[in-house]
Amino acid sequence: MELEKGKYLVRTARKAVEEFVKSGNKHKPSSVPAEFTKKSGVFTTLHTYPGKELRGCIGYPEPVMPLIEALIESAVSATRDPRFPPLTESELDNIIVEVSVLSPPEEIKANSPDDYPKHVKIGRDGLIIEKGYYSGLLLPQVPVEWGWDAREFLDNLCMKAGLPPGSWRSGDVRISRFSGEIFAEKSPRGKVAKEKI
Repeated sequence: MELEKGKYLVRTARKAVEEFVKSGNKHKPSSVPAEFTKKSGVFTTLHTYPGKELRGCIGYPEPVMPLIEALIESAVSATRDPRFPPLTESELDNIIVEVSVLSPPEEIKANSPDDYPKHVKIGRDGLIIEKGYYSGLLLPQVPVEWGWDAREFLDNLCMKAGLPPGSWRSGDVRISRFSGEIFAEKSPRGKVAKEKI
């Protein structure tokens, strides 16, 4: 995706965050490029600035609604990420907005559970694990930020789902991978760049 389109998505997510935090209203863009009306998975991540600590991250891994709608829903939801207190108006000048546009997830077909790490490419793949009522997702940038190898990535994916580390070896889980294009503000309301993972 071109940088200009990424800028549009990040700026729209920023507007959605600010409008919801200030007024409780959902942002309605006046005009939307046609390609953003196609269904796509997307995540909005909020980081503190300049510390770049996670402040909220919510999204849709599956292409269940038009990208623009999923973007606005994820941006609003990120301000109310249950892991953190609700985002306040006083924080808006001290957060940066990041948008990850996702490819549709594809199940990893491994000959045996021990083969999963061979099918995971750090810096390209995001992962989803599902087991019964448990599920968890980690975006492609997460293992890079933490310096994990494929096994550590899978272990942390299990923990994100509420499962013990190593559950990916149990043979009764479904693991899918996806890729993402990431665009982020460099400073609050500042320049938007395409992130290299």
